Amino acid sequence: MNRYTQLARAVRTTIGQAHRAEHSIRVARCAELLAMSHGIEPERARTAGMLHDLARLWPASQLLEEASRREYPIDDFERRNPIVLHAPLSALLARDRFGLRDSEIAEAIAAHTLGAAEMSPLARVLFLADALEPQRDFRERAELWELALQDLDAAMYATLESTLAYARSRGYEIAPRTKAAFDTFSRLKGKVSTVSTH
Repeated sequence: MNRYTQLARAVRTTIGQAHRAEHSIRVARCAELLAMSHGIEPERARTAGMLHDLARLWPASQLLEEASRREYPIDDFERRNPIVLHAPLSALLARDRFGLRDSEIAEAIAAHTLGAAEMSPLARVLFLADALEPQRDFRERAELWELALQDLDAAMYATLESTLAYARSRGYEIAPRTKAAFDTFSRLKGKVSTVSTH
């Protein structure tokens, strides 16, 4: 059994649900493809994808308790929307249960849901792999995926634009970190191509 298969099985056991584990495998594969397209180490991207959702199925109470126990500073948005805490907590679980010592992979995992004002190429790859994996069901997905294979920054801008438009249409609160990420890629808009998401 190779290392990747062993990791996939261990992730399945940790997550405890086949559907979520299969999502992690798809994200890992997408992250690997994006990494190969953009000169990023594929194995690191694949590892980030496999480990990104370890705490995704925890209930809100457990997410809040674990964040407090681990002295993770919870901001107001996270307190109102505890589900987003699964991202930084998954990074901590990756360290504690899987021995992850790569800080860039950990940072990518922590930012994969909301984004951040500053994101490494690896973090961009994971964010896009998670948002655009094949089972995501929204109209622009295929177009955004093709863009991501060509230009990470353009895909980040367009994907964040689509995410914010969806949130506003549903009356959802916009996460400050997501807005900060969008602002970052908006500043790059003049340097990258964009895709219509409307």
